[in-house]
Amino acid sequence: MRVCHIVPSMDQRSGGPSVSVPALATALAEIGHEVEVLTTAVEGGGRTQAGSLMVRRFPRDWPGRLCASAGLRAALRATTADVIHHHSLWLRPLHYAREAARRRSAPLVISPRGMMSPWAWQHHALRKRVAAAFIHPGALAAAQGWHATSVEEAADIRRLGFRQPVCVAPNGVTLPPAEQLLAARATWHERCPALRGRPVALFYSRFHRKKRLRELLQLWLAESRGDWFLLIAGLPEEYTLAEVRGWITAAHAAERVAAFDGSGLPAPYGVASLFLLPSHSENFGLVIAEAMAAGVPALVTDQTPWGGLNRDDRGWCVPWNDYHRNLVAALAEGPDQLRVRGARAQRWVLEEYSWANSARDLAAFYRQLSEPSP
Repeated sequence: MRVCHIVPSMDQRSGGPSVSVPALATALAEIGHEVEVLTTAVEGGGRTQAGSLMVRRFPRDWPGRLCASAGLRAALRATTADVIHHHSLWLRPLHYAREAARRRSAPLVISPRGMMSPWAWQHHALRKRVAAAFIHPGALAAAQGWHATSVEEAADIRRLGFRQPVCVAPNGVTLPPAEQLLAARATWHERCPALRGRPVALFYSRFHRKKRLRELLQLWLAESRGDWFLLIAGLPEEYTLAEVRGWITAAHAAERVAAFDGSGLPAPYGVASLFLLPSHSENFGLVIAEAMAAGVPALVTDQTPWGGLNRDDRGWCVPWNDYHRNLVAALAEGPDQLRVRGARAQRWVLEEYSWANSARDLAAFYRQLSEPSP
């Protein structure tokens, strides 16, 4: 089967899809499908071959923020794919994908990538209504199927009234090599010497209000945390690094909190004893799974699909109103007990979340959508 995946951006600053889309496409290629990934780039274009996976990048045109690209549109007009699979909403490439699917009489599958959760759907709601009407008109209704990365995301799709088939195929994770974690640890100790010899709680995600970053910092500073240190790292977006560091400076908290732009740096799981992500919503939360794969237990909100953390003492998935209480309890456990939790979480996530399994489920879904109706 020939499958074309379209993702508006694979820049690291685009968050999880920059990792999950090529990983999923690679897994589909490894089970025998002919797969390519099409995306846009701020500067230039080109193609790269990674094993059996082809990634083609096309320059963006005006307006760049909508990822408009005449090159991408032309490539999709020429595609011979049997399935068109688009990742994310509200940007111009979804219109191109819908055109290509219609021309090919091929199924259009859409992965909303968290954009249909109640919080995300209401965030900048007017802009999204405009996008649905003018940026990719009719695309959501034209989809023959949806790809959700959790049962919670599938429920969000249904809640909004869409009745097309939904395939739940979670993101996958892999065990990070020990030497990779050690190298990352050394890099972060060099970048932030205050981490040495202290237990570290880690926030690693986009600097965005969806992640409740500012609220987390306020919570952390509400009382003494003993010897614990909070490392804030990730991709500045809605909040700049200067803003976040300004909050820390204003609170006179440089002795117990530091913030860094994580671009170009290894993921800092190797320095962490506890992972924190109090998001308003996550369709999957790849960083949560990656932290657990690295043996770090997580404390997250129940607006993420990680209720399984509450079983077998793997971690905590709790309402925001209970987050502070559970943070206090987690910090009281100390690094040794947290390592035990982390080991349980690691075994669980590696057993349950595999790219190969998700690729097989999606391939079966594609076949189902491609079969003629009786």
